[in-house]
Amino acid sequence: MDALDSLLQNLAPITHNLPAPIQNLLISLLGPNCHKTLILDLHPAQPCLSLAISKVLGLGIIAASPLVKLDQIRILLASQSAQGISLLAYLLETASFGVGLAYNARRGNPISTYGENALIAAQNVVIAALVLKFKGQGVGAVVGFLAALGAAAWALGNEQLVDEDLLGGLQIGAGILGVVSKAPQIYTVWREGGTGQLSAFAVFMYLAGSLARIFTTIREVGDNRILAGFVAGFLLNVVLAVQMVYYWKSPAKEKASRLVKENGEQVQEKIALVSGSIAGSTASANKPKTPSTRRRG
Repeated sequence: MDALDSLLQNLAPITHNLPAPIQNLLISLLGPNCHKTLILDLHPAQPCLSLAISKVLGLGIIAASPLVKLDQIRILLASQSAQGISLLAYLLETASFGVGLAYNARRGNPISTYGENALIAAQNVVIAALVLKFKGQGVGAVVGFLAALGAAAWALGNEQLVDEDLLGGLQIGAGILGVVSKAPQIYTVWREGGTGQLSAFAVFMYLAGSLARIFTTIREVGDNRILAGFVAGFLLNVVLAVQMVYYWKSPAKEKASRLVKENGEQVQEKIALVSGSIAGSTASANKPKTPSTRRRG
């Protein structure tokens, strides 16, 4: 305890003399009372300690959210294939994030409890557009998808079109959508017997993030409509993570790799046969004619 007291005494001049912008930021995050308790008095007491942990988790999720789906985007671009990716799952999840973003923003909830929604939704839009492209849907389908998304975002932000009661009902629906959005992906993995181009990094980041969001929602928001969605989503994320581990080196993946290799070898054989045939035909055509030795009668 003496060592801890000595450390706190040495830290006190530092925390009391932090630059004003940092002090103001900490006050806005923690509130005046917890700022005084944790930063100025250096006293890790409840409930301020749990609030600080929640803020750190929330800001960490937001900071990491730009990386959640980048690996999935990279895999799609590298493979030029949407195998193992459920378009429906991404459409449902994007709709859920959009409603959740509008609901939290309009209710004035701390941005540390939902800020990642916007960043992950933007990445989902990119992934959905790539899946549409690689499934051969064409530019028209991508443009239509983006236009519908923009119209929905505008409507959710318009209080005259979507009032608070309707938005609350939509949030309940968004929680259900967030849960349902996992089902097509889980089914796709089960049906194909492998994870295809699904990113393990994204799956496990989602699992950790959804668990952290349960804590931050309980501590800072206390809205059961939001909490129920995170709890159910976490349970389905567990299922998806288990599938990722179980199908990590699945026969389906090995079969797909073998088929690609065999198809490549077959193509090379056909090219060799065609090349040989062309070469033979050219040689026959260029071969000089020899005079006939047959005597004419």
